[in-house]
Amino acid sequence: PEESLPAIQALMYTLLLAEANPPKDAQGNDKLLLARIDKLVALGAIEQAYALLERAAPDRADLFQRWFDVSLLIGQEQRACEVLRASAHLAPNYAARVFCQARNGDWNDAVITLNSANLLNLVSEPEDQLLIRFLDPDLFAEEPLLITVTDPDPLQFRLMEAIGEPYPTRSLPRGFAHADLRDNIGWKTQLEAAERLARVGALPANRLFGLYLDKKPAASGAIWDRVAAVQKFDAALASEDANEIATTLPAAWSSMKDARLEVSFAQYYGQALKGMPVKSVAGTLAREIRLLSPDYEVAARQGPQDFLAGVATGQPPRKSPNPTRQAIADAFHGAGVPQVWSNRLARGQLGEVVLLAMNSFQLGAAGDLPALKNALATFRAIGLEDTARQAALQVLLLERGY
Repeated sequence: PEESLPAIQALMYTLLLAEANPPKDAQGNDKLLLARIDKLVALGAIEQAYALLERAAPDRADLFQRWFDVSLLIGQEQRACEVLRASAHLAPNYAARVFCQARNGDWNDAVITLNSANLLNLVSEPEDQLLIRFLDPDLFAEEPLLITVTDPDPLQFRLMEAIGEPYPTRSLPRGFAHADLRDNIGWKTQLEAAERLARVGALPANRLFGLYLDKKPAASGAIWDRVAAVQKFDAALASEDANEIATTLPAAWSSMKDARLEVSFAQYYGQALKGMPVKSVAGTLAREIRLLSPDYEVAARQGPQDFLAGVATGQPPRKSPNPTRQAIADAFHGAGVPQVWSNRLARGQLGEVVLLAMNSFQLGAAGDLPALKNALATFRAIGLEDTARQAALQVLLLERGY
């Protein structure tokens, strides 16, 4: 699932971006590489997909098509168009060829290619309408677009933007949200896109909070209330007023919970909260936030030595009356890797076992406690101790209830 707990999202990115040889039975095809790229795009990790494609050298049609689409989504299509000028056979379709001829300054060739493609029925009606207006905007300046594009691909999306009829990204796949992060886009739209991407780990916390703190909200309502709460807390931190920090923290945290951005908040502000006194309501909340940050072990040593601290240090109490906590405790005290997964590990199928454990963890987070125990125990057995601890802490503190 795309919206799993952040520790599992982080592990997914590690798998997707790892340098890896193709499977032994790949027989020269790039099926695994293509699957990794497609998953990155689905998650909205467009910049990471672009980097992976650059590393792979997109000199084959299937790779080039993905590189072209991703380039369009991050506004780097000129490089792809220059490659297409020298290697026309890589063009995903005639619409892409026409678009790139125009981008390369070959307007006459673009018109000829489009006319030829129309005669041979090699472009769709929406593509034709968009490309005509792209090639000769003055001719259609006063005329409305005659077709409705309800599910645009990246090229159609960019063409609609180029002719002055941009398509809203909220209803489109997550990767399109990157187009809304540009400086020429309205602040509210930027914020919505950033939250959508940060929710699946596709946008770093510093970029998200850089947008939150960029301007003063001029309105109220869901996202504006969230921005105001974060800004008040950030101002309290800057003032170093302990009472003001304690007063503004709960509202900021509540707003992050509403948006499912708690871990992004912890990553950005965790270090700043380390000085808060533990024996207070705000101090207890600050400790829980820090337990969701990369410094969770330090936070565990500075507060009460409870079950949360035990998980953070890898030594939770062996017994708990709470079933979820007991499943986690069992994973840290002797639970082994399920036999069917052990057999795969013995055959060298480590990546597959990681994926199976991730899927099992998702079931566990939704209430399947044996699956939760098996997943955490497996993570630990194969050297993913940090993932196991952070994932367990997130189950306990985020209360997602998938």
